[in-house]
Amino acid sequence: MKLTAESPAEKSANRTDVLLIGGGIMSATLGAFLKQLAPDWDISLYERMDRAGTESSDPWNNAGTGHAALCELNYSPAGPDGTVDPAKAIGINEQFQVSRQFWSHLVDQGHISGGFINPLPHMSFVWGDAHSDYLRKRYESLSAQPLFKTMEFSEDHGKIAEWAPLLMQGRDSGQRVAASRVAGGTDVDFGALTRELVNYLGANGAELNFGHEVTNLTRNSGGGWDVTVRNRATKASRTVSARFVFIGGGGGALHLLQRSGIPEGKGFGGFPVSGQFLRSTDESIISAHNAKVYGQASVGAPPMSVPHLDTRFVDGKKSLLFGPYGGFSPKFLKNGALTDLPFSVRPHNLVPMLAVAKDNMSLVKYLVTEVLKSREGKTKALREFYPEAATEGWDLITAGQRVQVIKKDPKSGGVLQFGTELITSADGTVGALLGASPGASTAPPIMINLMKRCFPAEFAGWEAKIKEMIPGYGVKLNENESLADEITAETNRVLKLG
Repeated sequence: MKLTAESPAEKSANRTDVLLIGGGIMSATLGAFLKQLAPDWDISLYERMDRAGTESSDPWNNAGTGHAALCELNYSPAGPDGTVDPAKAIGINEQFQVSRQFWSHLVDQGHISGGFINPLPHMSFVWGDAHSDYLRKRYESLSAQPLFKTMEFSEDHGKIAEWAPLLMQGRDSGQRVAASRVAGGTDVDFGALTRELVNYLGANGAELNFGHEVTNLTRNSGGGWDVTVRNRATKASRTVSARFVFIGGGGGALHLLQRSGIPEGKGFGGFPVSGQFLRSTDESIISAHNAKVYGQASVGAPPMSVPHLDTRFVDGKKSLLFGPYGGFSPKFLKNGALTDLPFSVRPHNLVPMLAVAKDNMSLVKYLVTEVLKSREGKTKALREFYPEAATEGWDLITAGQRVQVIKKDPKSGGVLQFGTELITSADGTVGALLGASPGASTAPPIMINLMKRCFPAEFAGWEAKIKEMIPGYGVKLNENESLADEITAETNRVLKLG
């Protein structure tokens, strides 16, 4: 789509060049890119809540992991022969390097502050012979790659206790355990980052509309979109004409994608998964742990339910969480409606959704088991990581909703996809993002892909600026070790990661 800025005479309160639906990390990231690349374009953002970053981007609604595949075992599963292919982990790490560079650029230019990201070791921790053997093979596979060259591995109880004391206190000295560690991991407060980005947009001319819910979008005669927006306080609705629309409303994106009627959105459905965390209230326990420690998912559990004992930094304060415990709610947003799931069923996605229901009974069983798990049962799961954990001293908090993507499959009829799915119209006038992890961590590369697909006429002229913002753009850093080291050192300096 060729998009040029309107003249002052053409502009009005109900017209905009770019309309962003949702005030989360994805809309904020796309807006920040466009402010850098096309500063003369009008941008309007509509968010149903009273501030940005309150749904999946909120720090209490996600794990805050800077997803670089350093500790997340589901990104590097063992193959049928027991070997571990590093390709997917490398790809995710490459994407996170792009994110780090973009954030570093914005901090360096004074557009945002760097307090949203903190250095924090990433660890994987398992027990038992089979899991320990797997983790060793994973370490051998990944540590041979330049992006993972600082990874350490140990089965020694004493060494693991140095890395994360809580894991080993009270543990049977005869139990076989294994851990890998990358000291250079990060914790990211995506809520704080989102609000920094949105504040940057507002300070540079973007129109920010909180408490406004987009209820519909339809094609207009000019080739763009008429977007219906409702003020949640006054209940009044108005129509805004936009030449490009990004549907970035998290779990709420599916309904709006369906209302757009674009053929590229046909066949998609959503499977909502909720969750809970245990959050420590004991400062002595919180101070004794300083890492993100990921384990193996339970049989039938979705990848986003991988258990982890996590240090978090929220608004600069250190905290400690364990979870998540899976659950089910038909809501597509934490602040959504119980009718979200049933109202998403359409003739074009019914077969994929039924196929997924049939083929994922283990997931359903897992979720039912998790929902019925008692508080003592939740503490028992915690004690597998932290043997001396007490039942008291932990608050149970509800995490955000995750809507996993259901899509057509020629063989099975439908598949449940864990990850993100970028959908764009053929004419490039609308884009939408569905799915979950590692989404927030990889928002910048995802949005670069969206811009490439939706603004092909402009993108060629933007690449020099993108390269300026992201020095490693277009380069596989895992194949260019010296450049990777140089970029890591610079982003560490700017982001104050040590």
